Amino acid sequence: MGASLDLALRMTFQLRVCLVFATVRIVTLTDPSHPNQVILLDTTAVLGELGWMTYPVNGWDAITEMDEQNRPIHTFQVCHVMEPNQNNWLRSNWIPRQAAQKVYVELRFTLRDCNSIPWVSGTCKETFNLLYLESDEPHGPGARFHAADYGKIDTIAADESFTQTDLGDRVLRLNTEVREVGPIARKGFYLAFQDVGACIALVSVRVYYKKCPSTLRNLAAFPDTVPRMDSSSLVEVRGACVENAEERDTPKLYCGADGDWLVPLGRCVCSIGHEENDGLCLACRASFYKAFAGNIKCSKCPPHSFSHSEASALCHCEKGFYRAAKDPPTTACTRPPSSPRNLVYNINETTLLLEWDPPGDTGGRKDLTYNVVCRRCGGPGQPCDPCVSDVRFIPRPVGLTRTSVAVQDFMANANYTFQIEALNGVSGMGRAARQVANITISTEQAGPSLVGMVRRDWSSQNSIALSWQEADQPHAAILDYEIKYYEKEQEQLSYSSTRTKVPSAIVTGLKPSTVYIFHVRARTAAGYSSYSPKFEFSTGDEDSEEVSDQGQVLVIVTAAVGGFSLLVILTLFLLITGRCQWYIKSKLKSEDKRRTQYQNGHVPFPGIKTYVDPDTYEDPSQAVHDFAKEIDPSRIRIERVIGAGEFGEVCSGRLRTPGKKETPVAIKTLKGGYTERQRRDFLREASIMGQFDNPNIIRLEGVVTKSRPVMIVVEYMENGSLDSFLRKHDGHFTVIQLVGMLRGIASGMMYLSDIGYVHRDLAARNILVDDNLVCKVSDFGLSRVLEDDPEAAYTTTGGKIPIRWTAPEAIQYRKFSSASDVWSYGIVMWEVMSYGERPYWEMSNQDVILSIEEGYRLPAPMGCPVALHQLMLHCWQKERSQRPRFHDVVSFLDKLIRNPSSLLTLVEDVHSLPESPEDMPDYPLFISIGDWLDSIKMSQYKNNFIAAGYTTLDSISSMSIDDVRRIGVSLIGHQRRIVSSIQTLRLQLLHVQQSGFHV
Repeated sequence: MGASLDLALRMTFQLRVCLVFATVRIVTLTDPSHPNQVILLDTTAVLGELGWMTYPVNGWDAITEMDEQNRPIHTFQVCHVMEPNQNNWLRSNWIPRQAAQKVYVELRFTLRDCNSIPWVSGTCKETFNLLYLESDEPHGPGARFHAADYGKIDTIAADESFTQTDLGDRVLRLNTEVREVGPIARKGFYLAFQDVGACIALVSVRVYYKKCPSTLRNLAAFPDTVPRMDSSSLVEVRGACVENAEERDTPKLYCGADGDWLVPLGRCVCSIGHEENDGLCLACRASFYKAFAGNIKCSKCPPHSFSHSEASALCHCEKGFYRAAKDPPTTACTRPPSSPRNLVYNINETTLLLEWDPPGDTGGRKDLTYNVVCRRCGGPGQPCDPCVSDVRFIPRPVGLTRTSVAVQDFMANANYTFQIEALNGVSGMGRAARQVANITISTEQAGPSLVGMVRRDWSSQNSIALSWQEADQPHAAILDYEIKYYEKEQEQLSYSSTRTKVPSAIVTGLKPSTVYIFHVRARTAAGYSSYSPKFEFSTGDEDSEEVSDQGQVLVIVTAAVGGFSLLVILTLFLLITGRCQWYIKSKLKSEDKRRTQYQNGHVPFPGIKTYVDPDTYEDPSQAVHDFAKEIDPSRIRIERVIGAGEFGEVCSGRLRTPGKKETPVAIKTLKGGYTERQRRDFLREASIMGQFDNPNIIRLEGVVTKSRPVMIVVEYMENGSLDSFLRKHDGHFTVIQLVGMLRGIASGMMYLSDIGYVHRDLAARNILVDDNLVCKVSDFGLSRVLEDDPEAAYTTTGGKIPIRWTAPEAIQYRKFSSASDVWSYGIVMWEVMSYGERPYWEMSNQDVILSIEEGYRLPAPMGCPVALHQLMLHCWQKERSQRPRFHDVVSFLDKLIRNPSSLLTLVEDVHSLPESPEDMPDYPLFISIGDWLDSIKMSQYKNNFIAAGYTTLDSISSMSIDDVRRIGVSLIGHQRRIVSSIQTLRLQLLHVQQSGFHV
């Protein structure tokens, strides 16, 4: 009777639990649209039945509810918590993968807290398993279900579970979990959900893969692109210019693993006659034009021009208006100028001065010039002839830019007609009449020439003797003569004159071997007569007289020697004075720099280089100028994008140095739209790196700050970051090679420590590896200066700290020192020996902090020599004063390299205690297998150990990696973690047994 009653109570409870699941209304909220997700399955969007299969049939229950928008919600529920050994399967329909290589499964579910369910035995679970099976086509209706065919994705646990109280309040705690599945090689796959005794409701399942959606960037179209499986690798996609656009540089985008487009390169520009509008190139409207390809807007037609059609490359000129051949299409159409105004003249003795005003209408142009046309006319009724060549214009007759011209050497008692023509760049175009100003002048007031033929009597290198004949019957007595002369090559610029009362003269002060023009005129009581025609004579020709005077030669030689001596004295004086000034300025500059260093707390000691913190500069750009070399961007050739950093893209390329071969470099660029603070923070790393000179520190080649983009150029490390390099080459290196890498890192850190510098972010991801396996410390974004006091540490407030690599005192008190860098170096050692495994695996940051505080330290990786693990444990001493210095680390590693046999003893081979108990690390004791697995986050394998007969810690301590594989641990990373922990557990148990205790 009692047994029947108990069974009835159990059945009633189970029914009640299921009814509660069915009656609680679930309100779903539709997520915003994700353009970078391609949905393969969404159970909330299916209107009819899902048709999923359950094994056994009475395992999972399908229940359809309606949400607030009256849409169906397909849920699956299972709650067989009263019965042991549950194995209930729910399988989805076949899901085609389309273009995906990796898919994401989003689960939304609720789960009942086992402790809140009365009368439940220990078989109640709070997890379920997610599995999958690949296939090229759907299984037929008669296909049998084989659980062994399915591969496990993960064990799903709830962050929040609900209790009986939550049910009474009709509150449902909804959990959302997302898992990655891939790579998927077949055409599709099934999802399966395995219940092993939980009370759970599966509310929705959404399966999707990520893509970079088609987009328009820089007038180029980029298609939908699926990222690569490798999350660190970008897919390069070339874009196609939109219609009516053309390439300037090949447009490219890079598709990231999360479906985001990164690193836009190159661009397209709108063609002639088209402008950019909302990412497209549209034709210019009528009355608008665009003459050049580029991303500029269409312009309204310039004045006096028009365009009647769309997509015009230029605007045509209105009637009567023109463009010159050199005028760009952007200029207004113009016309020839009108005639000059107010032309007047003035005769001064034998010079005629013509002056005028500019035209009233310049035609809209500024390139206005004037031409003078001269004609000499005879008596009435006689034709006018062009002026003879003797008429001289100063400065010239054509191409004048001033509104005046002087005319000389015209004939007396003649009539001259002058036309002044205004011109501009479009004169002569079309059929417009020439516009001129006319004036007729009589030269009667200019007296006749009273000088006949002028001849040269003799000449020397500096003098010419002239004589001439007087007029036969002058109308008045001649008072004197004026001789005007000038160099033939300089006749338009200036002239000289001299006077004489006789018809001869000696003109002196001339240049040797030079042709001169001479004019002579007479002066009477009535004034000057006209100049004689021009006569040409040269100095220093074959008829010249050689004048040699010994005294003059002596004076010339003496003057030359004296001048040379004076020049030498002046030169020496200037050199000595300049040298002194240079020395004084250098001395003052050196003293000023030393004073500045002293004020900033950086007093350089002889022979010791001290790091200077860029933050001590009032102007941070000065620190960049002092420590980093500016590079001409034309010397840099960017080849490809290799990643993305905090401030912008990271590219590889070449640096061209005059007289040397091109050097491969890595280029960090500052993305556009940066603030001044971002620019300062970006260049701060360069001002730090520029102070370092060590083969194990990344070398700064220089910076580009005077043009865009702003760049930091460093040496190129072919193998990239150390952590990804080790993961890629897992197990490929000997122990001595790994120790060599560690030695290089320690050497670089020793250099930084010696100059008073704390890195603060030492991790394998911040170590770069070249093609010779040389490791170099990089990434100085978190670095700070360490003062001269060896006990001093940098204290900061706020900011992110890399918990898994950071010493306890730095986490708790924000104090950093070289000793905290030593702790981080110990973590790097563990990363290297485990080939890039994540320190502390999947433990949360809070768990890591608590575990370290309780004395837990990372166990030795598989294949790790005892000596190296002991060094790690020394680096992880809680008291920072007890940790080794980097000098000690380098010395210890050198001893290991010189004595390779010391590396043969591996931790997993140790079967006896160390010589001294002090050498044994203080690990926490574990009471049960469950405690031990919980400590390494491997509790999902608890049943595997128990089912295989491993029920005590003693039995586990003897397991090998083959034993771990046999009990069902298939993931390599989990195998390593469990075996590494077993090695530590083995040492711990030996220590406990030695002490007389038994676990």
